[in-house]
Amino acid sequence: MPTSSPRRLVPRLLTGSVLLVFLVFFVLPVLWLVLAATKTDQQLVHGSPLSFGSWHTFKANWDALTAFQDNAVLQWLGNSTVYALISLVITLCVAIPAGYALAMTEFRGRHALLVSTLVVMLMPTATLVVPLFLEINAVGLIGTMWSIILPYSFYPFGVYLTYIYFTTAVPKDLLAAARMDGCSEFGVFRHIALPLATPVVALVGFFSFVANWTNYFLPYVMLPESGQMPIQVGVGTLLSNVPSFNPAVGTLAIERPQLALATLVAITPVLVVFLFAQRFLVSGMLAGATKE
Repeated sequence: MPTSSPRRLVPRLLTGSVLLVFLVFFVLPVLWLVLAATKTDQQLVHGSPLSFGSWHTFKANWDALTAFQDNAVLQWLGNSTVYALISLVITLCVAIPAGYALAMTEFRGRHALLVSTLVVMLMPTATLVVPLFLEINAVGLIGTMWSIILPYSFYPFGVYLTYIYFTTAVPKDLLAAARMDGCSEFGVFRHIALPLATPVVALVGFFSFVANWTNYFLPYVMLPESGQMPIQVGVGTLLSNVPSFNPAVGTLAIERPQLALATLVAITPVLVVFLFAQRFLVSGMLAGATKE
C-alpha cells in the first residue's frame, strides 16, 4: 500500500493543526456557552464543562431571565431590532446610491469626498462617540431612539464597499449603452446597476446590521433609561446583577447560567441573518476579484 510522501504529509498536518486550533479557541467556547444555559449555577461551577444539564433547568433559567425587571430582556431585544432595522433601511438608501455616484460620475470634490470617506471609515468607533454626543445633544435628541438610529445610519464603510463594487464588477459599457438608449441617470441606476448590485447590497446590509446590533458604547452613552436600552447594553446590566461580579447585588440577582442564556439571545439574531444571507455574502465578497 503506497504511503504518503513527506511533502504531502506536512501540509495535511499543518491543515489539521490549524483546524484543531480553530476548534479549541472558537467552537468549544460557543459549545460551553450553549450548555451553560441548561445547568444550575452549582452544576456550572462544579460539573463537567461540556456536560448537558436538563431541559427543565433551561426552562427555569429562561423564566428567571424573562422575569428580570418585568421582561426587560425581551424589551431590550425589541429595542435592538427597531434600532438595527430602521438604521439598516436608511443605510442602504444612502450608502448604495452614494457609492454608485462616487464610482460612476465625475464632479468637483469627488476625490476629497472619497478620501474623507476612507479616513472616517478607518477611525475607531469609540473615537466618534464624544463628538456624536455633543452633536446629538445640541439638537436635543439625547434619550430618544433617533440618537441611536441616526449615528447608526452613518456608514462610510458601506459607501466605500459599494464604490469598489461598481468600479470593478459592473461593466461601464452596459451603463453607457443604457444612457445612449435614452435612459436617465436615475433609470440607469434603478433598472441596470441596482439589480446587478444584489451581492453588494446584501454585503453592506449584513455588515451594517452586525455593526448596529453589536454596538455597545454609543447606546450606553446616549440612552439613560433602562427601557430604551438595546440588548448589548442590557447584557452589561445583567452582568452587574450577578453576585460573582457584584457582591452588593440585592434580591434581583441573576445567576451565571441565566447570563449565558442572555448572551445566546443577544447573538442569535446575527447568526440567523448570517445563515440566510451567506450565499449573497460569498458572491458579494468575491465580486471584483477578477476582471475581464
